[in-house]
Amino acid sequence: MKIGDKVRFLSEKGGGRVAGFQGKNIVLVEDEDGFEVPMTINEVVVIGEEDYDTRHVVEVKQQKQAQKAKSEPEPADKPITFKRQPEERRGGDQLSAYLAFVPMDVKELSQTRFEAFFVNDSNYYIRFAYLSAEGAGWHLRATDEVEPNTKVFIEEFGREDLGGMERVAVQMVAYKREKAFLLKPAVDVQLRVDGVKFYKLHTFQDSPFFEQPALVYTLVEKDKPSRPLVIDAQQLKAGMYQKGEAEAPQQRPLVTPARKEGDPVVVDLHAAELLETTAGLSASDILNHQLDVFRRTLKDYEKKRGTRIVFIHGKGEGVLRKALLNELQYRYKQYSWQDASFQEYGYGATQVTIK
Repeated sequence: MKIGDKVRFLSEKGGGRVAGFQGKNIVLVEDEDGFEVPMTINEVVVIGEEDYDTRHVVEVKQQKQAQKAKSEPEPADKPITFKRQPEERRGGDQLSAYLAFVPMDVKELSQTRFEAFFVNDSNYYIRFAYLSAEGAGWHLRATDEVEPNTKVFIEEFGREDLGGMERVAVQMVAYKREKAFLLKPAVDVQLRVDGVKFYKLHTFQDSPFFEQPALVYTLVEKDKPSRPLVIDAQQLKAGMYQKGEAEAPQQRPLVTPARKEGDPVVVDLHAAELLETTAGLSASDILNHQLDVFRRTLKDYEKKRGTRIVFIHGKGEGVLRKALLNELQYRYKQYSWQDASFQEYGYGATQVTIK
């Protein structure tokens, strides 16, 4: 638009020729009577070819709509689209992650339900899958992406669900967004969740991740994965067939000593507690080793009458429990036995009293 152009008004009748400008937004339009009418530039349009005029009108309308949008305040409930990049911390480039179980009411431990969390204590994003064993297969319980240095809720569960959580696995892939990073290997960790611990207050300890006490399992710490729940065939066979004192350092302690006089001796017969590793062995091999531990324990205490021994065998498919009861009925008839305290050990334990 320039001086001399013929224009017409958009919001009212009339028009004329451009006589001059006042500032950037005001145009002086001289009408047919010779009067100069000040108008905003957006309120006039140059009269020319029809196609040009139409395009110009559209442009003017678009400009007006844009100005109106700028002048109108944004609604209070307008969704926030900006997302701040996670802050990184010193030392966080070493991968650390944890699986945590938190009682919802630690003061009512006998009745409370629990919450499971995945804790990402690193500068990496982590995509994880959380699974539990079902016979020879696995069941996907949850999958999610966790931002750096945060934790995410996985699920809520009760003690009635612990039977399906004896073996869990967590698979993880770590990466960063919008920047270069050191590649971390994928992590695959299997853990045995001891249901007995959920009945004991001292199981839940203070941690830097929660305001209330929690049971925290390490998945990977400072780039080192936790010991997986897999067993090497050669190591297990060596542990099964070697004799004498030399084999003791290769095995975990068989017995958890009583805390005070009168308390029962506790022996955990889960394979993961007896040996360092179990892959490649048949179920029969593992069962024979567990029975061997059971027999040696009774042999060690055969002269200590009145001693109570609690064997933790878990629920599972009941194979180990049936094998123990068969031993007690036909080989150790002189001893009495019963289910161990549910409050202390859950459903998967048997108590034997030496007589």
